[in-house]
Amino acid sequence: MLFLGEYEHSLDSKQRLAIPSELREVLNPAVNGDSFIAVPGADDVLTLWPNQTFEKLAMDHGGSLIGDEVLRRFERSFFSQAARCPLDSAGRVRIPDRLLTRFGLVGSVVILGVRDHLELVSSASWKSQQKERDSTAGELFRQANQVMKSRSGGAR
Repeated sequence: MLFLGEYEHSLDSKQRLAIPSELREVLNPAVNGDSFIAVPGADDVLTLWPNQTFEKLAMDHGGSLIGDEVLRRFERSFFSQAARCPLDSAGRVRIPDRLLTRFGLVGSVVILGVRDHLELVSSASWKSQQKERDSTAGELFRQANQVMKSRSGGAR
């Protein structure tokens, strides 16, 4: 599964967001599940993870039944803000009001395909970031290449 692209959609009157068919088509319910997990992500965006992908990643990081205090505080904050968002028969998800409010998502929303998850950002915010993204793209690619080299032991 590989999520790609940028899509602008509007929340409907019931605060449901239509997931574009191009993104739904890459989901395999047997592997990825039939719903999304909405959770605050880095860079002040709301992320949508296929539920089985999210559960696998969460479990791969091990349990913290009595674990480290910092980890317990993080998990309390992170998982308590998460919400299961089933896809309805029309390919829409209902995102809880508390998450929509926190991330300023009203009306027009941009859905970004980001490899293994989706990110939601307000259309106005995304447009205002466009100029900065365009001016720093070359530097960002250079920095990302350095990170990938360091992860692979410099083989790139």
